[in-house]
Amino acid sequence: MSAEFSHEPVLLNECIDNLKIDKDGIYIDCTAGGGGHSIEILKRLSDKGLLIAIDRDQNAVDRVNERLRDANLSGRYIVVKDNYLNIEKIKEKYAPEGVAGILMDLGVSSHQLDTIERGFSYHEDAPLDMRMDISEVKTAYDVVNYYTKDELSRILWDYGEEKYARKIASAIEYKRKIKLLETTLELTELVKSCYPPNERFKGKHPARKTFQAIRIEVNEELSTLSKALESAAEILLPGGRLAVITFHSLEDRITKVLFSKLENPCECPPDFPVCVCHKVSMYHRVNRKPILPSGLEINDNRRSRSAKLRVLERNQT
Repeated sequence: MSAEFSHEPVLLNECIDNLKIDKDGIYIDCTAGGGGHSIEILKRLSDKGLLIAIDRDQNAVDRVNERLRDANLSGRYIVVKDNYLNIEKIKEKYAPEGVAGILMDLGVSSHQLDTIERGFSYHEDAPLDMRMDISEVKTAYDVVNYYTKDELSRILWDYGEEKYARKIASAIEYKRKIKLLETTLELTELVKSCYPPNERFKGKHPARKTFQAIRIEVNEELSTLSKALESAAEILLPGGRLAVITFHSLEDRITKVLFSKLENPCECPPDFPVCVCHKVSMYHRVNRKPILPSGLEINDNRRSRSAKLRVLERNQT
């Protein structure tokens, strides 16, 4: 059954405050989702400003268009169905001079999790899908049933940090020789069987890491993230800011490393007394440590509990 889009944007006030919105500026919401962040940005724009809302999910694009239209605000907006990896092309079309701010809210949306037939949830029975863009070809079914045991093991370890990665991959390989896995609950039960009995019912759900890893593989979330972040930083105007919300350690680590590299691009060996590579810093990190949701927000929206916000600013000169 399809779910209504959730209107609980994570770290909303923190994002808006840190974007330092100029009412006449151009802003990009790279992951529009339910439109919560987009609406708050648009509220702060004049008729000279522009919001470009991007999402790869057609359902999200339709819903954001509807919500922004119904909000009847003075700011202008464009909703684009695309992958934020193509942000440079989108900038060239709609904002050739550059943009004042960019927001990336990474990971799966609440709507996608709550729409059972999309196959993102390990709590509900649905076809193994997990595509953020349903026009794409590769699904979770393909990953689970046709990747080799070694490929599965690598994905579960690299993208899920799953300590039982090899055991789960072996169990999948054995199971699919008898019958291909078709549904989310089949996969959930198989993963649970690979956990020791005393670990199955304590802490977080045993299938959580496996589902995260397969979802990341299906949607190529991490393989393109660093390039997308770098592309986003490049199109900022002086003083412009890039705000990134992450939801797990892998996303956060990539964001942290890339921001640090952009802030200090020097490639000289650390024992060199002076820089000879002449790479000049064009950015600085606004916050050294990530901004976390308040206890009140976590109580109101449990999905915000793992969120972290990092912000990068392009130097004025």
